[in-house]
Order: sequence, then structure tokens, then C-alpha cells
Amino acid sequence: QVQLVESGGGSVQAGGSLRLSCAASGYTYTYNTAYIVWFRQAPGKEREGVASISIYPRSGSTSYADSVKGRFTISRDNAKNTVYLQMNSLKPEDTAIYYCAAGRSGMGRLREADFDYWGQGTQVTVSS
Repeated sequence: QVQLVESGGGSVQAGGSLRLSCAASGYTYTYNTAYIVWFRQAPGKEREGVASISIYPRSGSTSYADSVKGRFTISRDNAKNTVYLQMNSLKPEDTAIYYCAAGRSGMGRLREADFDYWGQGTQVTVSS
């Protein structure tokens, strides 16, 4: 059973940085777990995809939401089975609970129904 555990959230001032981690265990490399995607959900808003990285069959292709391009970077450490989200130049509108999920689609054709495995979420709060 695939398990995902996020960490690294916290409170920062605008312009600051945070690095989120998504540690995977029990991971199986299939088309059902071809992508790791970071989602976020702000209070009163729908959950949205932020960044994705391909895992299977080809690893390493990344894609971003327009709102975070140039500020966020998604990466993977194969040895640690961990995917990171480096967040720089944070803005108050980045405040949300951030989730990582494993599933069948990446940014551009994202569907939450494609994701069977989710982490518990980590809170990111950016103050002005």
C-alpha cells in the first residue's frame, strides 16, 4: 500500500521560502502512480494542482501552475523516495494546506479522480 507523508510546512513572511517534502513508502511503479502532484487548498477555495513530476515510465518531467511558475520547483530524490516542493518568493495568497498525491495525470490534464493516494497535508501560512 502506497503511503505519502508530507512535512516542512510552517509560517513565513511574504518573500520567504519553505521546502515541503513528500516521503513515499510502499511505492509501486505503475501507470496508476505515474505522477506525484502537489495540490493545495486555501480556506473557502477548491483544491488546485500546483506542480507535478513524472515518476513512471519516464521520470523527471515537471510542470507548474501559472501562479507558481518561476517561484516553486518540484524535484525528486530517488534514493530517499521523496519528492520536494521548494517554494520561494512566497506570497500571502500561497497560504493553504498543501497535499502530495500519487496518480495517473500531471498538470495540464489534472483530474482529482486520477489520484488514489494522498498525504495528510501540511499547512503553509504566509503573512504580509
